[in-house]
Amino acid sequence: MSALRVMSGGLRRHLAAAALIAPIALLAAAPAQAGRPCEDKKPTLDQIRRGMALAQATAEALDRSGADVVLLARAGQDLSEYGLRWSHVGFVYRDTMGSGADAKPVWRVMHKLNQCGTALADLYRQGLGEFFMDNPVRYEAAYAVLAPALQQALLPLLRENARAAALHSPAYSMVAYPWATEYQQSNQWALETLASAAAPGEVFNRPQAQAWLRRQGYTPTDLRLSTAKRLGARIGMANVAFDDHPSARRFSGHIDTTTADTVFSWLTRKGLGQAPQVVKAP
Repeated sequence: MSALRVMSGGLRRHLAAAALIAPIALLAAAPAQAGRPCEDKKPTLDQIRRGMALAQATAEALDRSGADVVLLARAGQDLSEYGLRWSHVGFVYRDTMGSGADAKPVWRVMHKLNQCGTALADLYRQGLGEFFMDNPVRYEAAYAVLAPALQQALLPLLRENARAAALHSPAYSMVAYPWATEYQQSNQWALETLASAAAPGEVFNRPQAQAWLRRQGYTPTDLRLSTAKRLGARIGMANVAFDDHPSARRFSGHIDTTTADTVFSWLTRKGLGQAPQVVKAP
């Protein structure tokens, strides 16, 4: 388990550009991303404007939802060739900033990000502004309001660093096999953590979370990757590994992994969350 990295930032109705300078600078100094190839580049003014507009629209939609915890997805990478719309999910929960008479409600994001150029990842707590400052391929988001009992179980967990990191493994692969523990990708951490909240009396570690998800009918995405594509990714990218996948399926081009799309569909099918709602930047 690695320490959770807390990134400053909270957003509700007003977004001050000055308040975002420090988080953006920190992200640029130590790039960490998920759902798209790593690029150590500062965001352009247009990217900042569009990211802030999407963050504002998302905050307003979450305010209207009445929820305390949702699962939020972004389109960080174009996965349309695999029939996928979203690349990365994290939890968003209602919190407060300040204390006493100065306390203000904010939305905070808890999610897992890969340390660019490495096979490691950490957990991050950010504001919505930082979450959408990752140069997505589409300035759209989707959120699923979780079932009330699941929200109640997740809210204290997400606010406490040790509990949030209980099922986190730093060894990272973008295509980690959902039923193994050698690696863990971002969507996989979110799903396994959700399992621990949904079944607190029987899920205490990653194997138990995966066993529970199997029993509950979660089905990962079957990516069809050619041998050439697999070899190219493995040689050229430190954050991609295939050795945790069953040999028979891997050699036949079937790569099973956890995706935002399958998490959304499973939540709806099991009654653990509402159908995802799409938010677009104005």
